[in-house]
Amino acid sequence: MSNIIRVIIAKVGLDGHDRGVKIVARTLRDAGMDVIYTGLHRTPEEVVDAAVQEDVDVLGISILSGAHMTIFPRVLKLLKERDAEDIIVLGGGVMPDEDAAALKAQGVKEILLQDTPPESIVATVRRLVAERGPK
Repeated sequence: MSNIIRVIIAKVGLDGHDRGVKIVARTLRDAGMDVIYTGLHRTPEEVVDAAVQEDVDVLGISILSGAHMTIFPRVLKLLKERDAEDIIVLGGGVMPDEDAAALKAQGVKEILLQDTPPESIVATVRRLVAERGPK
């Protein structure tokens, strides 16, 4: 059993900006994690399928489009349907604080907004995986 943290980073929906998410992917990779970036314009179904197939620890979704209150509940529902609720869901991008709090109440483990320092992202992923324990 590998102790390398496996992460999928995804852009879901019509958001076409991916510079930040590529920086996050590179930061996690440089920290020793196995990172897959799915590319732009993915559906919730595509990213959940990929997360399950790749047996990842973490599914990170970056959203700048404002669709977070629709996309994250859909992703959480799909993970539950696939019996994959052990996959940690993280959100990133831009959203109001009250939306971030609502998403965390629904099951998103953490929301890392656009100004989160890279070292904090790495520390958060490591902490959440350690808290969850082995899959």
